[in-house]
Amino acid sequence: MPSPATAKPKTTKKHNARLNNPFPRAVPAAAFRNGDAAPPLSFGPFSKLAHAHDYPVGSRFRLRWDPSLGGAVSLARVPAGSGGDPRSGVMWETIPGVAFVSAASATTEADECRGSFALRDGRALLVPERQSVDRIKAFYRCDVEAGADPLRGAAFEASDETRFPVLLITGAVSAKKADPASSCCCGLRAGRRARARAGKPVLSARYWVVLEEKCDTQVAFSVKIADYQWSCDHAADTSSPPPPASTAPRPHRFSLRLRLAGRVQRNGAKKKKLISSGSPVREELSALLPPAETATEAADEEQRPEEFNRVFLTYASDRDERFYGFGEQFSRMEFKGRRVPVLVQEQGIGRGDQPITFAANLISYRSGGNWSSTYAPSPFYMTSKMRSLYLEGYDYSIFDLTKSDRVQIQVYGNTVQGRILQGDSPTDLITSYTGSTGRPPILPRWITSGAVVGMQGGTDAVRRVWSQLQEHDVPVSAFWLQDWVGQRKTTIGSQLWWNWEVDDDHYAGWKDLIRDLRRGGVRTMTYCNPCLVPVRAKGNARRHLYEEAKELGILVRDEAGEPYMMPNTAFDVAMLDFTNPEAASWFKGILGGMAEEGVSGWMADFGEGLPLDARLHSGEDPVAAHNRYPELWARVNREFTDEWKAKSSGQANAEDEEGLVFFVRAGFRESSRWAMLFWEGDQMVSWQANDGIKSSVVGLLSGGLSGIPLNHSDVGGYCTVDLPLLRYRRSEELLMRWMEVNAFTVVFRTHEGNKPGSNCQFYSNSRTLAHFARCAKIYKAWEFYRIQLVKEAAEKGLPVARHLFLHYPEDRRVQELTYQQFLVGTEMLVVPVLDKGRNTVTAYFPTSDRGSWRHVWTGEEFGNGHRSGHGTVTEGTANGFEAEVTATVGYPAVFVRVGSPVGERFVRNLRDANVI
Repeated sequence: MPSPATAKPKTTKKHNARLNNPFPRAVPAAAFRNGDAAPPLSFGPFSKLAHAHDYPVGSRFRLRWDPSLGGAVSLARVPAGSGGDPRSGVMWETIPGVAFVSAASATTEADECRGSFALRDGRALLVPERQSVDRIKAFYRCDVEAGADPLRGAAFEASDETRFPVLLITGAVSAKKADPASSCCCGLRAGRRARARAGKPVLSARYWVVLEEKCDTQVAFSVKIADYQWSCDHAADTSSPPPPASTAPRPHRFSLRLRLAGRVQRNGAKKKKLISSGSPVREELSALLPPAETATEAADEEQRPEEFNRVFLTYASDRDERFYGFGEQFSRMEFKGRRVPVLVQEQGIGRGDQPITFAANLISYRSGGNWSSTYAPSPFYMTSKMRSLYLEGYDYSIFDLTKSDRVQIQVYGNTVQGRILQGDSPTDLITSYTGSTGRPPILPRWITSGAVVGMQGGTDAVRRVWSQLQEHDVPVSAFWLQDWVGQRKTTIGSQLWWNWEVDDDHYAGWKDLIRDLRRGGVRTMTYCNPCLVPVRAKGNARRHLYEEAKELGILVRDEAGEPYMMPNTAFDVAMLDFTNPEAASWFKGILGGMAEEGVSGWMADFGEGLPLDARLHSGEDPVAAHNRYPELWARVNREFTDEWKAKSSGQANAEDEEGLVFFVRAGFRESSRWAMLFWEGDQMVSWQANDGIKSSVVGLLSGGLSGIPLNHSDVGGYCTVDLPLLRYRRSEELLMRWMEVNAFTVVFRTHEGNKPGSNCQFYSNSRTLAHFARCAKIYKAWEFYRIQLVKEAAEKGLPVARHLFLHYPEDRRVQELTYQQFLVGTEMLVVPVLDKGRNTVTAYFPTSDRGSWRHVWTGEEFGNGHRSGHGTVTEGTANGFEAEVTATVGYPAVFVRVGSPVGERFVRNLRDANVI
């Protein structure tokens, strides 16, 4: 049974609402104002904390306590040759006089509709009041071996790898009832007048903050809040600190001592019993309490919190500090001034671009998404000041950056773990971050050797297009056939049968097609996801996977214990429960059937839709499991590909030794440990900023700054709307410009979109086919460099496509860039055309490294504030300059470093392919 802190939220299903608010709040409002969650800090004026002191954290880090201005702590790496001065290179610091740990209690509410979620605070039950610091002490191995009591309270467990000393900060946090009119709950047996005379009810609890050096560049932190006690603040003096954690509150005629696990202890009793609704213990307690005298008091009794379920971390930020990361984000690169929620979900349709977002929200609750909705968030950031932090665990969290002088993290739980990173550059920070969260493997070379052609329509359609591609000498690595399972007609058009076996009618001669493509050097890829549907209406189904999974009991269950059927577009689906090891084993068998037929890879779609009120085999909190599920889904796929490669190694068919490939869209912090490759999901077929070609670049670059180094988007986008009054259809120009962008990503893959007949396709006419061939050859020309970058991604976590911030972090102009341009590795610069009807771009050339760039098509050089041709520099700064550059269709603005062997080889390969 989950504890109250992790109890399921009150979830409202919005699947069937006909009309909805077209303007829902992007990030639900908090029940706690920023000031409420950052109460004052206090410490004993006559204790050791009255004086500044430095404390070791391992051998490489130091924490400094400074009592001036109300007290603050700062963490720093001890620089070599600095004499151990921790004030140099501060990685993390608190605000003087402001609590850096606080806690609260609130009800949790959630709305859910077809993969879109909104978690929010309901009624605030307890609001933070103050934090006291009682003790700061470094503990060594000998202390732990001797059984140091404070570390036992912090639930710290040492191992042979622990880097001592470990630092402990302890004290007390307190909170008051949110309703100031509420009387003290400690006088429950007193009458109304007696309770009115009592002070405000105050709750105090001991906390522990443990800091531990994890490696040369990381300090782990954990925050634990222990048992709490009610007391009455009769003086109502909020400036005085709460009682020391080692002393009990003043006695009352009746008091409750509650434990985090939801236990209760009667005064003087040693035996503890679990409280549950209708239990003998609760009934016994109820008999001791007077009946509620008013309906309001009855409601208060109902809402009385049993423990803290919110933890806040508050610390300092510089006013000019810029924040990057938070996973794959599609609307913003930098987040200062925003509240950033970290919750896996559908990205939405439009995400703020109008009128499509209005229409999507109106007909389906929150389906339009917003600037923060994403398939793959992460509780991680790095800043322009080279500060970086990430949270461990999977609880829902919100990073509040709305105040210029601070960061406040709100965690929906009662404990927090994470790490503070040290690095001198963004590349150092990413390398450190991915060193602990995971990196992808080196991709098999076949997937990056040519275009991955997304097709639908059956065997004859594939063979026809393959013939056209051969005539145009297009380098093709694979055909990706998402409709291999067959299609069915629904109210919104043609959709796939989610029953993961080939449809022999739709793809007649399936094995022959796979064999013929392989003989031509082309692989076959397919599609699957972790959901299943009943297929009784599908006449040629050989297996009924939904029925099999239901019989095995490996599906996610609802409150009644039945398979949880979730609405998805025009039909309902069930989801595999990968917290059950049997589900993983069973699905690996499905993947094995695909591979045995000759399939070399697949799209592993979805993973972001686990319901927040689901029942799981593991019994874990479904809200935290919701963020973890994409990692479980990727892990199942990855384990199978690794097992298949090991099985194939050394066999006669040596070409299989390169291995299989799968790609995912949903993810969380550690997805890159398991996922081989990402793609960005379902962008609109539009030029718009929040959901279209521009957002595909933002997602590519933000993901790269967040530990997703191998990523790409559908060429041309996916989501198409073709209604009489609302039309988003892929134009020829949009398709061509998207081809030019994706020719410089790790994988060059097309998609016909959800309405192929409404979209321009690469095979639509001679112009589109010729342009596709040209872009595929451009992609092929830097294959040699791509191999190097994929290896670097596997070894260091650095992305193939990079925001310039990675290499020019101090350049203010670079810090402001979003989708305008990006680097490929360090040797190529791409400035794509992302606006309709444009034939020029404004390129920015940083000069802090004194390098120069050469235009691939003209040979013109840009460096040291000038250009070698007849063009003019439009604007210059101390760190770089801008220039207007021609970029007609077919000739995207691409530059290579002057003197770079990579650039010279790339240009030479373009000439050999007759592209220049």
